[in-house]
Amino acid sequence: MMSAQAPKPTDTEQDRQQRLDELREDYGLDWVGQYKPGSFGCHELLDRVAMAVDLAERQLLSHPSCVQNAEWYALAEQAFSALHNLYQKIEDAHLDIGNESSS
Repeated sequence: MMSAQAPKPTDTEQDRQQRLDELREDYGLDWVGQYKPGSFGCHELLDRVAMAVDLAERQLLSHPSCVQNAEWYALAEQAFSALHNLYQKIEDAHLDIGNESSS
């Protein structure tokens, strides 16, 4: 069962730092370049977020059980909006790097 409470910002940052430590341990210090904006790894993330945005819109916001419940719909809309915003942020960074290298 999923946790009902959203993580606190401090918990989120602690989780991110732990994941960074795990990546350094597993792949060394050079892993960062493979995933920075402009890389194939970043493009891969952009594609995955696009799929999640599409999934949230088509499978959650359109689902009759979600539509009939105002609270669920509002939460699904928040998730969709957060994913859409994430996509925009990644796309902006990724395309800015791509534009710099082609100049």
